[in-house]
Amino acid sequence: MATMKRGSNVALTREIPSLTGLVLGVRWDAGAETALTDNLVVATILCDEHSKALSDEHFVFFNQLTEPSMTVSQLEKAMGPDAEQIEIQLDAVPPEVRRIVVVMYLNEGMGLRRSLGRLRECVLRVLNLADNAELVRSENLASALDGETAMTLGEVYRHQGDWKFKVIGEGYSTGIAGLAKDYGITL
Repeated sequence: MATMKRGSNVALTREIPSLTGLVLGVRWDAGAETALTDNLVVATILCDEHSKALSDEHFVFFNQLTEPSMTVSQLEKAMGPDAEQIEIQLDAVPPEVRRIVVVMYLNEGMGLRRSLGRLRECVLRVLNLADNAELVRSENLASALDGETAMTLGEVYRHQGDWKFKVIGEGYSTGIAGLAKDYGITL
């Protein structure tokens, strides 16, 4: 298992040609900040070649657990150390989907002065769907946060016929509204 820094990527299907599915697990630790963790939302955005959501139906979160092709789903109950998990059927993702972006945001953070900067830890893990073996994980993405209320954690994307994974760890002080604007989602 390798720990990856922000900006680094790995060629998943080139290194593991038999890889047909992934589980992306998000784990966090907010210490005693239960009000913070109760309002954290992990979501997935299926994007085109311009890094824009294909449609609002391609925004997968707690109120919309899958997207039209049903190849990316948020699991209702995470297993293991993860707080949230997303399942991706890589071999069935429609060709117009170029990027699958994982984001996290506070559902009501700005009004209550909560921020992701209060997290002690936030890690994105990539597991093989076939056997739940951990392939890679991000570094602690919470370490660079301060007043941000949303963050792009990482993405799985197509590159020259293969699927790659990249750690992003980019915070947004504008919260879910900033994410929605950047990815072309209507809230």
